Amino acid sequence: METLPSISPGQFEARYLAFLETITHLRPSLHRYCSRMTGSVLDGEDVVQDALFRAYRQLDSLEEGRPLSPWLFRIAHNLCIDFLRRRKVRATAEMEARAQEPDSVPPSEPAGPALGRAVEHLVLALPPKERACVLLKDVFDYTLEEIAELVGSTVGGVKAALHRGRAKLEKAPVRAAPSAAATASPELSRLLQVYVERFNRRDWDGLRDLIRADARLLVADRYAGRISGSPYFSRYEAFTSPWRLAVGEVDGELVAFVLGQAADGGTWSPRTVVRLEGDGEVRRIADYTHCPWLLPAAASVRLVAPPN
Repeated sequence: METLPSISPGQFEARYLAFLETITHLRPSLHRYCSRMTGSVLDGEDVVQDALFRAYRQLDSLEEGRPLSPWLFRIAHNLCIDFLRRRKVRATAEMEARAQEPDSVPPSEPAGPALGRAVEHLVLALPPKERACVLLKDVFDYTLEEIAELVGSTVGGVKAALHRGRAKLEKAPVRAAPSAAATASPELSRLLQVYVERFNRRDWDGLRDLIRADARLLVADRYAGRISGSPYFSRYEAFTSPWRLAVGEVDGELVAFVLGQAADGGTWSPRTVVRLEGDGEVRRIADYTHCPWLLPAAASVRLVAPPN
C-alpha cells in the first residue's frame, strides 16, 4: 500500500497558520455557497463546520503548494452533495444528464448583471450540479476549468450545466417561502415556545427538564458534544448586555432568535439563531452565536411573535 509522505511539525504549523488565515477570509463565502446548495443557512453552516473539521484532519496530506481556497470549496461541495443525497432531493434527471453530457455546449449568458442576493435563492429549483455550476460561475466568478475540478466534471459538462441552469432560472417563478409557523410540527412548535419562555425567565432547571440526558450541543466554531456538563446555560446567565429569546423563522424554518436591544434601550432585533431538534424533548441544540454571517445570508428573517 502506498503511504502518504509525512511532514515535519514545522511544516504542519506553517500549513495550519495558512489554513487559519484562509478560512478567516473565506468563511462567509463558504457559508454562502453551502447555504444556497442545501437550501438553508442553518444546514449550510453545519456543512461548513463539517468541511473545516475534515480539512483540518487532512492538512498533513495536502499536496505541497496546492491552493487552500479551491481545496476547501471542493471539500464543502462534496459534503453538500452528500447532504442532498441523504435528503433524497438529488434529481433523477441530473444523474441521467451526467452520464450523457455533451463535450461542449455554449453557455448562455445570464440576463443582466451577475446573480444578485435575491436571485441566488432561485437556484434551489435546479438539480445539484446545475445549482453548483451557476453559483460558482455567476456568483463566485470561478473559471470553467476551476468549476470542472471542483464539481468533478469536464469543461464541456460545466458548460452544459450552466446552459441548462441559466435557461431554467430565466423561467423560474419567484414564490414566497411557506410560513414556518404553518409547516413546523405541532410538537416542535410547542417545545420551542416552552424553551423560549423558560430561557427568558432564566429557569435553567426548567430548561434542563426539557432536554434529553443524551442530547447534543453544537456551539458553532466553539463546541460540539453533550449538553450535560457543558457550561452553555451559565454562559448566557453571565451575559452583561440585555438579551432575550423569541420565536421566529429563518427562510421558512422555525427557530429561536437571540435578540439584542438597541443602545438607547429601545428596539429589540435578532442577533443570532438557536435551532432546536426534538419533539416532546430537546435532542439537539445548535447555537450560531459566533457566526455573524448567517443572518445576513438569509432571504427572510422575521419574528413570529413580539418578544415578551
